[in-house]
Amino acid sequence: MNIWVDALPDKLHSHRINMNTRRDFLQKMGASALMLQLSSISAFADAPEEIKQPYDGRVLRVAIMGLGGYGTRVAEAMKACTKAKLVGVISGTPSKIKDWQAKYNIPEKNCYHYQNFDEVKDNPDIDAIYVTTPNALHHGQVIRIAKAGKHAICEKPMALNAKEGQEMVSACKNANVNLLVGYRMHFEPRTLEVIRMRNAGDFGKIMFFQGQCGFKIGDPTQWRLNKALAGGGSMMDIGIYAINGARYMVGEEPIWVTAQETKTDPVKFKEGVDETIQFQLGFPGGAVASCLSSYNINHLDRFFMSGDKGFAEMQPSTGYGPIKGRTHLGELTQPITTHQTVQMDEMASIIFEDKRPVVPADGEEGLKDLKIIDAIYEAVKTGKKIRLTV
Repeated sequence: MNIWVDALPDKLHSHRINMNTRRDFLQKMGASALMLQLSSISAFADAPEEIKQPYDGRVLRVAIMGLGGYGTRVAEAMKACTKAKLVGVISGTPSKIKDWQAKYNIPEKNCYHYQNFDEVKDNPDIDAIYVTTPNALHHGQVIRIAKAGKHAICEKPMALNAKEGQEMVSACKNANVNLLVGYRMHFEPRTLEVIRMRNAGDFGKIMFFQGQCGFKIGDPTQWRLNKALAGGGSMMDIGIYAINGARYMVGEEPIWVTAQETKTDPVKFKEGVDETIQFQLGFPGGAVASCLSSYNINHLDRFFMSGDKGFAEMQPSTGYGPIKGRTHLGELTQPITTHQTVQMDEMASIIFEDKRPVVPADGEEGLKDLKIIDAIYEAVKTGKKIRLTV
């Protein structure tokens, strides 16, 4: 209103209004503007409070197991959490424990090593343990966490195979604790917008999905290239993103899979450690997916989905951020978030408030991906189309 009134003198001058008339007019307008402003202030005072109130609910107190690169990323992200807090550590390296104690103000009583962390059952100050250790350790560690009566959060892949995964799910169910998997993309705003659009019918009938996940892996001595610790190669680490992405973007569970492996460096990628795998999925609604997972091809982080009314493209699609994407209706502009911060706050709500996320992030969800990975490796080995019951 003020801007319009300030502009009035020039406009009135252009109509050659005399000074007296102009003065009277402006005085009346000024009085009207004042009344409008006072009315607005009164209305604002009566309006509901829009300022976000501080969270005063129960906080999820978390210990991180495995103080490597990803554990550090989670710890840093949790600094911004409102519903979750880092309170403990579990590591096989005493020097790391000391460093984390100093950096994150962790009390001595909340520090454990791999041999004695079962004692956490007697520690009322820890609610959940987040497992970020190598894949082969997840199974045994999560079962021990369940027996200690603590909630388990496990990085993906949840286990080396579906048999192990089922045992983890059963152990947590029997202990009446939650088993959640670190599916950070399930809480990412732009990803959730694509899912919302699909559910709203904006893309029409889904016909095709493409998932590309790959990079050139470095140090050949790292645990990710050790079958005993990793359970495989690129498929276990990043191929699972394409599997999971196909499921949540298409919105159905696949009913068959075929797959082919390419290996150009058998020295770096030894027997049982896959370098590159292409795989195809079929869905009951008629959609097909064509996906690729590689440890030897850079710049692969893209999802594309096409329906008979539109499309969605995300690139980067699963990296740590920012996720970027567009649809036939334009760019995705939802807020950019730190994935692990949102994930941990949401997981606190799942555990304490029984919140049901749009895309599940529980042990059953992790088990579905493991069943598909088992079938992909079988398809590579046999050359057959494998029927799925996910």
